[in-house]
Amino acid sequence: MESLSTHDFYYDLPQELIAQEPLNDRAASRLMCINRNTGEYSHETFRDIIKYLNKGDCLVINDTKVIPARLFGVRETEEGELLTGRIEVLLLKRLKNNIWETLVKPGKKCRIGTRLSFGDGLLKGTVLDVVEEGNRLIQFSFDGIFEEILDKLGQMPLPPYITRELKDKNRYQTVYAKNEGSAAAPTAGLHFTRELLKEIEDKGITIAHVTLHVGLGTFRPVKADKITEHHMHSELIIVEKEEAMKINYAKQEGGRVIAVGTTSCRTLESMTDENGILCSGSKLTDIFIYPGYKFKMIDGLITNFHLPESTLLMLVSAFAGKDNVMRAYGEAVRERYRFFSFGDAMLLI
Repeated sequence: MESLSTHDFYYDLPQELIAQEPLNDRAASRLMCINRNTGEYSHETFRDIIKYLNKGDCLVINDTKVIPARLFGVRETEEGELLTGRIEVLLLKRLKNNIWETLVKPGKKCRIGTRLSFGDGLLKGTVLDVVEEGNRLIQFSFDGIFEEILDKLGQMPLPPYITRELKDKNRYQTVYAKNEGSAAAPTAGLHFTRELLKEIEDKGITIAHVTLHVGLGTFRPVKADKITEHHMHSELIIVEKEEAMKINYAKQEGGRVIAVGTTSCRTLESMTDENGILCSGSKLTDIFIYPGYKFKMIDGLITNFHLPESTLLMLVSAFAGKDNVMRAYGEAVRERYRFFSFGDAMLLI
């Protein structure tokens, strides 16, 4: 498996299949169901996923909430004069003392010591340092509550392949989004409605929550030719004790653990010990799952259709077999499925 190259995960995707906006009805997306042992697939509607879930299974959802993390500001002189030229700042990771790791454009105008002003000075920032990949550490100062200021000034950080503005901010949130901190949505969860989740619970399926705050490393292209040379960004994961107990109980009783999205999958695999027991707690994870990886916890995966040559496509291939997955992607292109964040879904069991 070591010899796998990034190009092994390439497929040709017509531009018009990239979904630019969500469907009005979340659960009306299409669903491709794949048997990961045989590679056989069938075409369904997402709300029919309940047919494939059994009493005693445990569905694990990522309850992170996307923050309006894209800010537009201007540089400020020491005397408080505002300079011309817009600076875009994308919040990636919250550190201590109102310091954030950020992605800044244009970076060359944001050297250490640069002062920034957003919303007529409602929010101010100072560049403290340059970190890997050219990201900047910025310390923010403000009066009031940071989240409220962000809500007023910030925009949803939609992925670069979505070129239309989103009319309703909440359509880039899952219906169960709770813990603020993501720069991108855990998109497999966007298909669930409250009604569908209730139906699932009524059938005797446990729903457990975990948290992974999604960073923009998710969209970072793999530049290395050999996938083993790619380094993942770290992201914060949290598993509460009560939720770990639910998941472990389902597993011990013979139920399947089905991860909603690659983020839930990476959280579960990062927090499961060698005996197959899920531990509670929080930590940073940079787990990179690609073919050859031995899964410790998950038995099923619900996910969207991912970019060619992406780490997410590699994870899905690790779980269901690269040949099965690439064949299914070819079928999805032929059948004109909708791709990426606002697109259709896949169930792998």
